Amino acid sequence: MTRYIDSACLRRLASLRGVPTLLMEMADAIREDFLRWEEFDKSPRLASHSPVGVIELMPIADDSLYAFKYVNGHPNNPASDLLTVMAFGVLAQVDTGYPLFLSELTITTALRTAATSALAAKAMARPDARVMALIGNGAQSEFQALAFHAMNGIREIRAYDVDPAATAKLMGNLAEVSGLSVVPAGSVAEAVDGADIVTTVTADKTRATILSAEMVRPGMHINAVGGDCPGKTELDSRILDNARVVVEYAPQTRIEGEIQQMPGDFPVTELWQVLRGREMGREHAEEVTVFDSVGFALEDFSALRYLMEATQRHGLGSVIELIPKVRDPKNLFQVLHQSEQHKASPVRLVG
Repeated sequence: MTRYIDSACLRRLASLRGVPTLLMEMADAIREDFLRWEEFDKSPRLASHSPVGVIELMPIADDSLYAFKYVNGHPNNPASDLLTVMAFGVLAQVDTGYPLFLSELTITTALRTAATSALAAKAMARPDARVMALIGNGAQSEFQALAFHAMNGIREIRAYDVDPAATAKLMGNLAEVSGLSVVPAGSVAEAVDGADIVTTVTADKTRATILSAEMVRPGMHINAVGGDCPGKTELDSRILDNARVVVEYAPQTRIEGEIQQMPGDFPVTELWQVLRGREMGREHAEEVTVFDSVGFALEDFSALRYLMEATQRHGLGSVIELIPKVRDPKNLFQVLHQSEQHKASPVRLVG
């Protein structure tokens, strides 16, 4: 039998734990798994691109668990009242192949992306960073703001989006967050002026220069999230030339991230090396640092592992017969003729 978590269950978990706590606990799980980097069988995600978007599969495994995520990216979806990004994922046993856990990952992807951003920033940004420019105020923005507030001590968000309604939405959603102020900006340049951290998380699937080299000041940390597929970037390449650049998994980021603009031998450090203390996230206060984040399957593995444990602890979820129960494993056809009383129905546990 497979445990199943839907969006309603995740909302219930967020209500019980609180979103800041969810972000911090998920970041702890991500850190734990990055610290055992060599134990994982890793590969870049498999992407099917179309003129209007992309659908991807993101697999990864260690010796006991296999995980994958199905995820899309369709920037035009909101015009049809659909989400730009949606996802689900599975954890399965390596020794049998049986799926243990099936979960929504649409909301969870936003949580794990923000948790990873804040985790990287703890190792890369100046410890006294308190002001963050947030460029792109769409679906990911609130999660980024809350993660940096809870984990990195950010007190002020300077928000800019080409759509003023997106910034108004962000300000409304964060209005009740104690100790965090959100200030609207009239341009990217206005938002980043005086910021300690700059997060770029725009949605258009284009090669663009959202942040120019002239806007960058000594000591800034840049959390580049929006450039996450071939042909889509947000940073002036001159920024990368003059910064310490950290990535999740170099073989994938060279295809999809900001560094797709750079030569194939452009030097980067992988996040696990920084978290292990093998490499420095920042050498001095004046250094410019860039986390070139595209999202990697290990983060989804960690998020699924965390959700499976947390929802079980709180008694949330359902048990479903995703794989048929058989009387004779060598006679699959007989499942179609089993009597109704032997067929399992979804069982709601709690929530």
